[in-house]
Amino acid sequence: MTSIDTTQTPAQARGGVTPFYLAAWRWHFYAGLFVIPFFCILAVTGMMMLWISWVDGRDGERTAVIAQEVALAVSQQAEAAVAAVPGGTLKQYVAPRRDDLAAIFRVDLEGDAKMVVVDPYTAEVLEIFPRRSGWYDFADSIHSDLMIGVTGDRMLEIAASLGMVLIATGLYMWWPREAGWRAALVPALGRGRALWRSLHGGLGLWISLVLVFFLVSGLAWAGVWGGMMVQAWSQFPAGKWDNVPLSDVTHASLNHARNEVPWALELTPMPASGSNAGASGIDGPVTIDTVDALARRIGFDARYQLNLPKGDTGVWTLGRDSMNTDDEDPTSDRTVHIDQYTGNILADVGYGDYSLAGKAMAVGIALHMGTLGLWSVLANTAVCLAVLFFCISAVVMWWKRRPAGMAGRLAAPPLPRNMPMWQGAVLAGLVVSVAFPMAGLTLITVLALDALLLQRLPVLRRLVN
Repeated sequence: MTSIDTTQTPAQARGGVTPFYLAAWRWHFYAGLFVIPFFCILAVTGMMMLWISWVDGRDGERTAVIAQEVALAVSQQAEAAVAAVPGGTLKQYVAPRRDDLAAIFRVDLEGDAKMVVVDPYTAEVLEIFPRRSGWYDFADSIHSDLMIGVTGDRMLEIAASLGMVLIATGLYMWWPREAGWRAALVPALGRGRALWRSLHGGLGLWISLVLVFFLVSGLAWAGVWGGMMVQAWSQFPAGKWDNVPLSDVTHASLNHARNEVPWALELTPMPASGSNAGASGIDGPVTIDTVDALARRIGFDARYQLNLPKGDTGVWTLGRDSMNTDDEDPTSDRTVHIDQYTGNILADVGYGDYSLAGKAMAVGIALHMGTLGLWSVLANTAVCLAVLFFCISAVVMWWKRRPAGMAGRLAAPPLPRNMPMWQGAVLAGLVVSVAFPMAGLTLITVLALDALLLQRLPVLRRLVN
């Protein structure tokens, strides 16, 4: 979070430069070299998604209509949507969140998903567009994996993991020692690099916990730390569903290009239709209209998502998830599965049924995405702007710190010598490596390069130091 020069450092004002301080500074510098461009990308795309979702919606769901007394049956609206995509198959219905907003239907044609915006009072088709084709999805694709798939996901995971190193080393360097908390928390209104350094360190100390939250909640989506370590151990157990038949597919099969299923359910098997299991739900024919009526009866008011059965054993799935902007309260998240033949309720999973990790992620994702209302959009925008400031101020401080005649050189902080209690630094590195594998792998790689190449080859040593 802070970068310091060799002539006037916070450490000197707080008791002198120690070998540990130099080591923290050097790691802070190296981590920043990798992190800064990725954090700028994440901050900019994050703000894009925040405001696009709030102002325009992600899938046309904020299209305005003239409210009337009674809406047409969902089946009539669906017929209009399917007719607008000849040969298409209805896959999903998204109920409007307010009476003056349009309904949304997903209709697939030859593997391509189309979003059809329908006036619920007249069944007039207002708009048709390919799903995941808007500016929100463009920003989301960059924010998620840089639009290059697994490689991009791993690069962003490394950046987020090294962000934890940046915060830890920045806190160590800026932590008040002899100067006291006021000097650390209140920026000193000086000039030049001193002002940049004071703003960088002071603001970093204020919002360090917020940054940790955003990094950890973001890492929960990453492939290694989230998918292989955290999520795999935090799933909702399907055994709680009272012996209903289970499908061979998981809830992740309901995702389409973007995560739509609650984090805690993605790896849980779907229930299967075709038995007499489950609680009483629909009496009579099971249609999109009766399923919608059941949804309203059991508490799915305003916006919710209805996925149609897939195949002979598929189920109707009702879902409300703050991650999908269905609601501004993550504790109201709920998923209900209905047998396509009997209309029985096979599973009803709410926020209260999640594990502690699942509950934390439900709230954490909503906070991370800013889906809790305008206040969270504004708060997250402030965080994104703060991240951009950290990146810009770090570059400015580095530029001002470089001694004359150092053009073309990185001017890395000096390598500490004869560091006492080096075992503590090794232990800290091991803890980071275990907690965040991608960061550990990167730290080991950089340490090996620094020790084996950069310090042994004069040309490279001059370039870096």
